[in-house]
Amino acid sequence: MALETQDVPRLELEAVIGFNGHVFSGLKVHPDGEHLIYPLGSTVILKGIADGKQRVLHGHTNNVSCISVSKNGEYIASGQVNFMGFKAMIIIWDYAQQTIYAQLLLHKAKVEALAFSPNDKYLVSLGGQDDGSIVVWNIKTKQAICGSPASAHSAGHCLTVQYLNTNDNVFVTAGSGTLRVWELDLANRKIRPTECQTGKLKRTVKCVEISEDDEFMFCGTTSGDIMKINLKTGLLCDCGPVKTKYSLGVNVLKILKSGDLLVGSGCGIFTLCSRTNFKILKKVQLEKGVTSITLRGESQQIFVGTEAAQMYRLTYGDFKAQLISTGHSTAVSDIAIPFGTSELFATCSGEDIRLWHIDKPKEVLRITVPNMTCNSLHLMSDGHSIISAWNDGVIRVFAPESGRLMLIIHNAHRMGVTAIAGTRDSKRIISGGGDGQVCVWELHPWGQRLLETMKEHKATVACIKIKSDDKECVTASSGVCIIWDIVRFVSLQRVIANTLFRTVCYHPEEYQIITSGTNRKVAYWDVYDGSTIRELEGSQSGAINDMHISHDGKHFVTGGDDKLVKVWDYMEGVVTHIGIAHGGSITSIGICSNNRTLVSTSADGAILRWRFPHPPSS
Repeated sequence: MALETQDVPRLELEAVIGFNGHVFSGLKVHPDGEHLIYPLGSTVILKGIADGKQRVLHGHTNNVSCISVSKNGEYIASGQVNFMGFKAMIIIWDYAQQTIYAQLLLHKAKVEALAFSPNDKYLVSLGGQDDGSIVVWNIKTKQAICGSPASAHSAGHCLTVQYLNTNDNVFVTAGSGTLRVWELDLANRKIRPTECQTGKLKRTVKCVEISEDDEFMFCGTTSGDIMKINLKTGLLCDCGPVKTKYSLGVNVLKILKSGDLLVGSGCGIFTLCSRTNFKILKKVQLEKGVTSITLRGESQQIFVGTEAAQMYRLTYGDFKAQLISTGHSTAVSDIAIPFGTSELFATCSGEDIRLWHIDKPKEVLRITVPNMTCNSLHLMSDGHSIISAWNDGVIRVFAPESGRLMLIIHNAHRMGVTAIAGTRDSKRIISGGGDGQVCVWELHPWGQRLLETMKEHKATVACIKIKSDDKECVTASSGVCIIWDIVRFVSLQRVIANTLFRTVCYHPEEYQIITSGTNRKVAYWDVYDGSTIRELEGSQSGAINDMHISHDGKHFVTGGDDKLVKVWDYMEGVVTHIGIAHGGSITSIGICSNNRTLVSTSADGAILRWRFPHPPSS
């Protein structure tokens, strides 16, 4: 990848939409009070709270699994997951320079949790269940001091680690049936555990918070209660709430200056509860499970992250949740940019279709069909409808202003609808399915009519593009792209290659098509005789998943499993610009009608907006 991106101008990143809400305590406020820090795919994002400016930290090779920020704000540490048998990296970032300070490799497969010591001398890291070890690192020398198995053989996996607030040599680990206070013996390079006694209570601890004076620790459990442990004696003092426990467990805890607790539960209930008897003082319901709580300044502002990839801001006084950012929590399947306007775009991911405002990346509309998956979508040229393809074999048409379901076509395809496109006159829909069939539908005010089913593909139809005169279309599938006459419903031409075609585009002058897929090649084909005109090496690693051609036909963009956004000169066949910011495989990409903005989406749920480097010449 280094060779591939050398000496090529970089694309300018304008905005990032997305947040990995599944990382526990992944959302942090930097001690300077000006920036939010959070994971997205294999990257760490720094976002200005006031101006919303974002910086992306690259270095991890796989998804980030945990984040910790040092007390003075000088360093950020992040751990990742990796494949079985491979080591998972910890990166310590220099916050001021926004560069990698150290890369630490010891844990196998996953880094579960990280914690900095109060004076930023040490970093303690906890490996995942395939690793099970705990390691203390010296930040200055960037070396491991010592390590130990995190829990006894008789106990379960460790899930979290937390340092004391005043002592660099004592930290706590907790997990399934295990709760230990560790002491670092630097002279002998050893860490020694002391078991905490919880009596008859058997709990799986998910999160730990330690009081400011290091007297007590509070442990949130999967059973939905909170244990209070005396750190001096290691004995259980209290456990509550007794009657109404938190549904789906306590995911995250935060202690306020007053000593009261902020509690985030797995069912989305976020509360302020008393430190003495765990009585709920204030309460608010958020969407999906709460996974992060972080404080800005003297606990006046509270930022909360949830599994639905949403961030909320609350003030301590009124305890009202203000939604400040939304995103997709699963892979984005498709992007649709309307023809002739550059103000909106739509994305689909899992059971959601979302409409976004392009300038200030803000969600305008959300359409949800529970327990279904949207595979593809298209915004009709007249702006009156969003057509969408779903895995239950149904085509659904929605109104773009209200999200109202206008039309539903049942049993459109046997093995799910996988691709969809609408004609320029907005009177017909062409759909492709997992069964390899291509269907042409005619829309009427009273409903729809199936005009023809064309059966020549043997495998899933991956992509459909329609010619601007609405008389022909091209469909891509495994090993073959077919150009169809959609007036007479016959195939005119087929292009064959030993690849799984993922994407196809008409050149605006429509005498050529370009295709790409799993063979990493970008191929130009003649529409009339199906012959290859030229073939380019599209990527050095990984399939190309989507491409889009600019309206003047001078440039096209590609994105794929190598996580790079590439802008190409159509005639020269060379890469003019490269965009490096995605933390997952790029799933779809599009250029806005005004040739000023480029939008790309990826498998980690991220949506990125770039400045298109070749604005219109007029």
